[in-house]
Amino acid sequence: MQRLEFDKKGKQYGSNVSFSQRHTNKVWKPNLQNKTLTIDGKKVKVKISTSALRSLKKKGLL
Repeated sequence: MQRLEFDKKGKQYGSNVSFSQRHTNKVWKPNLQNKTLTIDGKKVKVKISTSALRSLKKKGLL
């Protein structure tokens, strides 16, 4: 998965640790949504994370 153009989010890697202290690999992916945004009067389909979408709404850009 590539990094996003709005907020540069990507995968995060880590480990699940069980009660017996066994480590297994885990990947956390950003919460991506397909949205159609109007930019400069043109409709553009974008994959955007929910946190970036929330920031755009908060700044009044949507």
